[in-house]
Amino acid sequence: MSNTLKLVAALGCAAMLSGCFSSLSAPGAEEEIIFVDPAPVAPEPVFHSKYR
Repeated sequence: MSNTLKLVAALGCAAMLSGCFSSLSAPGAEEEIIFVDPAPVAPEPVFHSKYR
């Protein structure tokens, strides 16, 4: 392989590893947990008759 390709691959691996493990290097930072309530399910309207 060419030296340029090896350099690009090495830099890509280093960038990926630094991005993945950045949360491990910051022990004071806490993750924010967000709970999302599901939307209520409404019943579908039912056709009874033309005239009531």
